Amino acid sequence: MNSMTGYGRGEATNGEIGVVVEIKTVNNRFRDVNLRVPREYLVLEPRVQKSLKDAIHRGRIDVYINRTAVESGQTVRPDPVLAEHYLRAATAVAQRLQRLDEPLPLTWLLAQPGVLTTTERERDALSEWDVVSTALDAALAELADMRAAEGRALGAELHGLVDGLMAGRAAVVAASADLAERLQQRLAERMRKLLGDRIDPFRLAQEAAILADKADITEEIARLSSHCEQLRSALDAAEPVGRRLEFLVQELHREVNTIGSKAAEHAVAAQVVEMKSVIERLREQAANVE
Repeated sequence: MNSMTGYGRGEATNGEIGVVVEIKTVNNRFRDVNLRVPREYLVLEPRVQKSLKDAIHRGRIDVYINRTAVESGQTVRPDPVLAEHYLRAATAVAQRLQRLDEPLPLTWLLAQPGVLTTTERERDALSEWDVVSTALDAALAELADMRAAEGRALGAELHGLVDGLMAGRAAVVAASADLAERLQQRLAERMRKLLGDRIDPFRLAQEAAILADKADITEEIARLSSHCEQLRSALDAAEPVGRRLEFLVQELHREVNTIGSKAAEHAVAAQVVEMKSVIERLREQAANVE
């Protein structure tokens, strides 16, 4: 079981370029990828997306890819013909002004528009995929280690909460023991206060049976136990179980709510409140599981 929270960083180089990949993941009900890459790596986005989807099943994923070239990717191109035109024009002006004795600086000539132009060298992004892939795999490996470590701690806490829920279940079962007899006794006392000795034993038994049936929580207790066992099994599974946990917690909440609505005694009602608190903590922690 993995947590959805983690961070990973990977670096790689081929001597010409260096690539750094950083990945940060946080909780999200679905898989939401936010990818930031250099413009020249836009063609690699589908490959990066596939690697992320193969490794991460749920959560918000922020990925940053940075590329650094060892050498500049720009080239400088001179235009000698244009430089000659500038030189002739400048010489003509100097001759007209009778200032031919003043030297013409080369720096002035090179600074004229168009004499020197810079162009960006064409990059083949696909040829750099091996470097990007190596850095990406390293970042994913570090991320997986962190998410797994967080998942182990999260699993231990969730197991403890399930234990607490099972303890609450046992307390409810104990508090509900002999409930039918107690209901019948209380009903008989009330009827004696109202009717005195004119109680119909058969009618009393009928009414007591109806009350006991309404307060019976046997099915809810059985389903509660089943859901807890499924939770334990899911917590020990290797595959992503976040959605399954959220569903089971929802079903646990339903069963405990039903027990609370049927609760005929204070002891059971008080235990239901405690169980709801445990389920709420289960819900909060399950939201962190991939």
